[in-house]
Amino acid sequence: MASRTSAFPCRLPPACFLLVLLLLCVQPGGSQKKKENMLSEKVEQMMEWSSRRSVIRMNGDKFRRFVKAPPRNYSVVVMFTALQPQRQCSVCRQANEEYQVLANSWRYSTAFSNKLFFTVVDYDEGADVFQQLNMNSAPTFMHFPPKGKPRRADTFDLQRIGFASEQLAKWIADRTDVQIRVFRPPNYSGTIALALLVSLVGGLLYLRRNNLEFIYNKTGWAMAALCVVFAMTSGQMWNHIRGPPYAHKNPQNGQVSYIHGSSQAQFVAESHIILLLNAAITMGMVLLNEAATSKGDVGKRRSEFWGTKALCAAVTELWSGSKRALVQPASPGHCFF
Repeated sequence: MASRTSAFPCRLPPACFLLVLLLLCVQPGGSQKKKENMLSEKVEQMMEWSSRRSVIRMNGDKFRRFVKAPPRNYSVVVMFTALQPQRQCSVCRQANEEYQVLANSWRYSTAFSNKLFFTVVDYDEGADVFQQLNMNSAPTFMHFPPKGKPRRADTFDLQRIGFASEQLAKWIADRTDVQIRVFRPPNYSGTIALALLVSLVGGLLYLRRNNLEFIYNKTGWAMAALCVVFAMTSGQMWNHIRGPPYAHKNPQNGQVSYIHGSSQAQFVAESHIILLLNAAITMGMVLLNEAATSKGDVGKRRSEFWGTKALCAAVTELWSGSKRALVQPASPGHCFF
């Protein structure tokens, strides 16, 4: 008699069903709890570092763990820089000072929380991070949101806006909705300089109180007016407002740039070059006028005239030749050419 096979699979004991159900129910909950514990540890560690320093220094491992890797419910602002002396990056040091002012303003404000942290990655401590992000210039400011990857707007437009603390705070407010009121340490150098200047002028007027004819000296007032004009037309006021660096040294090849590559910004060196060119042209025109109108030997006057004219032509040619390199359209000094 042929044996009859069952049409149904073997029945499992009830204990096996309970074990499977227990694994299905417990595993997701355990994974979620693990993520919460990991996030809590990361936030606690970031808060501990932030309590010691307003700007947290990071290497490649710390950057990947606390900035790039999930889970994360906080925003991170990172300054990628090169502060080591051998890099000779003066703009990095200036940007770092402004960054420290901003981070201190946030750290010691009443609105401080664990939703935003300021960090820095130095090239000599995290070169692998620079390579990972395909970054070849410094300084660079980036915002890493709590979720998702950074977008284009999460990279601060340093060349167009500058790196003043107030500009950085405005950019952070746009990206994170965190309002930071910048508090700068008191600087009395300007007040002291003004007091010394007033004292000097007052002392000079007191010593010359019996002979104040020099106040009516037209040449002196003309020179003072020219100095003001040269300062304003060369972009010194723009420098005072934006606070750009004097020049930029590429940390990769060490090449120093005195002319900004963008049409929306300038270095302090550019304004000095423009000032010198304007002063040379003006001085040449004054000397040319003096040579033509002064009374004296005709031959000497003719030599002075042609010599000064040649000097003016040379400076003008230099000025015109440098126009394209110095000032691009829409740059601060464009209207003066």
